[in-house]
Amino acid sequence: MGRADGSGRIVSSVDADDTGTGILHVDMDAFYASVELLDDPSLKGKPVVIGAPDGRSVVSSASYEARRFGVRSAMPMAHALRLCPQATVVLPHFDRYRAVSAQVMEIFRGFTPLVEPLSIDEAFLDVRGARRLWGSPGRIARLIRERIVAEVGITASVGVAATKHVAKMASTMSKPDGLLIVPAERTQEFLDPKSVRAMWGVGPKAAEALEARAIRTIGDVRSTPVHVLERVVGPAGARRISELARGLDARSVETERAEKSIGHEETFETDVADIEVLRAELLRLSDRVGVRLRRAGVEAAGVAIKVRFSDFSTITRSATLAEPSAVGQRIAEASRELLAGVDMRLPVRLIGVRAERLRPAGSGGAALWDDDEDWRRVEGTLDDALARFGNGAVTRAAFLGRGERPVHLPSHPRPPMDSD
Repeated sequence: MGRADGSGRIVSSVDADDTGTGILHVDMDAFYASVELLDDPSLKGKPVVIGAPDGRSVVSSASYEARRFGVRSAMPMAHALRLCPQATVVLPHFDRYRAVSAQVMEIFRGFTPLVEPLSIDEAFLDVRGARRLWGSPGRIARLIRERIVAEVGITASVGVAATKHVAKMASTMSKPDGLLIVPAERTQEFLDPKSVRAMWGVGPKAAEALEARAIRTIGDVRSTPVHVLERVVGPAGARRISELARGLDARSVETERAEKSIGHEETFETDVADIEVLRAELLRLSDRVGVRLRRAGVEAAGVAIKVRFSDFSTITRSATLAEPSAVGQRIAEASRELLAGVDMRLPVRLIGVRAERLRPAGSGGAALWDDDEDWRRVEGTLDDALARFGNGAVTRAAFLGRGERPVHLPSHPRPPMDSD
C-alpha cells in the first residue's frame, strides 16, 4: 500500500482490465504544496511545508520531499521543523488554492456532470454514462490525468473501481501521480489483504480497537461476525465496515452536497487561562459563524465547541438550540453555556465554535414569540455594513480596547486541510 511519503505506491499497467468499473476517485497530489511549486518553480525538489512559520501553528500540507522526513498534515509546525529543519516554510494562499481547485473541477465536468467534490483537492466521478463519448473508465482516468497536467500543471492520482470506497482506497495506494484500477471481479482479492487502517472512515482509534482483537486486515473484518464487530465499533459502525469489507457500497455520486456544519476556530499565540478572554473569543467566533450562516441562507439547530488544551488534549461539547438560529448572539450564548461545563484543568491553546444540523432559513415557520428579533435586526445591519465596507469595518464595542485579547495565529475561514 502506498504511504503518505509516496513509497510503496501501486499502479496499474496501461492495458489494465477495468471491467465492471465506473467510479473514479481523483485526488490532487500534495495539493497546496503543488500549487506553491507551480507559482515558485525554485521550490521544486526541496522539502516544502505549507503553514505559518510560528512553531505553534500546524502543517496544512507538505511536499513529498518533506514527507519522507515524517512531516504530515495537521502536525504541529514545531515538530515538523524538528523532523526536517531544512524545510522551506511557505505561508498558505487559500484564494489561489480555491482558484486552481475550480479549474480542476471544471476539467472533471468536461467528462461527466456527475462530479461530487469531497474537498478542495479531491472528488468522485461517475463515468458510466460517458463511455460512448470518451471510452472506458480506465481511459477516461488517463485522459483526466493528462489534462490536469497539461492545463493546470500539477499531478493527480486516480482510483478506478466499481464503488466509491474501493476507488478512494485505490487512489490513495497509487500516490503520487498514479492510476490504480480495480476490476469489479477482483474487488475482494484487492480488499482482503489490506490493513483495516486502509478502510475509508476507519480512524486510528477504531483501527486500534479492531487490531487489539486480532482483526488486522479487511479479510479479518469480513470473516468476523457482525455481533462481534458491534462490541468494538458499535452497531452502526459494525454494519458499515462489514459491508465495505465485502465490497458492498451502495453510495452513489452526489452532485449536490449540502453543507452540514459551519465553524470557526482560533489557535492562540500563547495559551489562555482567563475564562473571560475565552468567553469573549467565543462571542467573536460566533459572530463570524452567524455571518456565514446568513450568507448561506441557513440556520443551525445545534451548536458545538471545541477546546484544545496546552497538552494538546482536545474535547468537544454540543447542544441543541431551542429554536434553529443564524444569530451570532444566540450561538455565542449556547457556546458559553457549553464552556461553563468544561473542566478548565489546563490553559487553552485553541478554541472553536461550530453550527451544526443546518437547514434552510425559515423552514420551521414563524414562532409565536421571537426572542432574537432585536439581535437579528442588529446583525442584519452589521451584514449590510460588511457588504458595503468590508471585514473589520464594524465590530462590537465589547472588542474595542481589549488590551488583554490574545493574538491569534492564521486560522479559519479556510478550505479543508490538504488531504494528501
